[in-house]
Amino acid sequence: VPTEKLRAVQRQTRLSLSIIQSALDRYPLTSLSLSYNGGKDCLVLLILYLSLLARHPWLPHSLPAIYIPPSHPFGSVTEFTLASAQRYHLALDIHVADEGGGAKGKGAGSMKEAFADYLRKHKEVEAIFVGTRRTDPHGGKLSGEGFDVTDGGWPRFMRVHPVIEWHYAEVWAFLRHLKIPYCELYDQGYTSLGGTNDTHPNPALRVEGSEGEVRYRPAYELEEDGEERLGRDW
Repeated sequence: VPTEKLRAVQRQTRLSLSIIQSALDRYPLTSLSLSYNGGKDCLVLLILYLSLLARHPWLPHSLPAIYIPPSHPFGSVTEFTLASAQRYHLALDIHVADEGGGAKGKGAGSMKEAFADYLRKHKEVEAIFVGTRRTDPHGGKLSGEGFDVTDGGWPRFMRVHPVIEWHYAEVWAFLRHLKIPYCELYDQGYTSLGGTNDTHPNPALRVEGSEGEVRYRPAYELEEDGEERLGRDW
């Protein structure tokens, strides 16, 4: 019997699938790409995307995707991203963000340049699926329809964000109910993954033992959207 949380996930899934299907109706499959970094949100997006493509009349050998790692990546995140890209047949194009693009080496400027470089290389791409959620930085400015053209000096493409309305706990309910493999850092108390220079285990998950030893509960035990980024420096 589905719990209330799983019923919420079912509602979110239906909404996300409708946005993805709308993108497939609007654009040829060859003009769609995916922004993928191995994180929990884009992993949900990827699984939903693949579920719809199973009914698509034509499938390429691999799906176009862009990976923009932070300037100081975690080895385990890189390993998971590359392994999962291979597992799910992504043609992963890696574009390293310029160190000078932002205060942390992964600022807006560096991301803009990485996407611009990707689009110069892949001129056929018109729309890119992104795993942005409403509670992410700048997520509050995005439309509820799931489609937003880039602005503010960004290279022009349609951002498609099917998981925009998902809550943090719903993301984890989806992944764990379907037993989707995820990056091991999430089991070490990390709830939002960036680089080694700006990402730490979430203090809301910190547990101190009777003898002063410290451990962190897994990411899926966090419930509140507002606490998701407590382990990030920005």
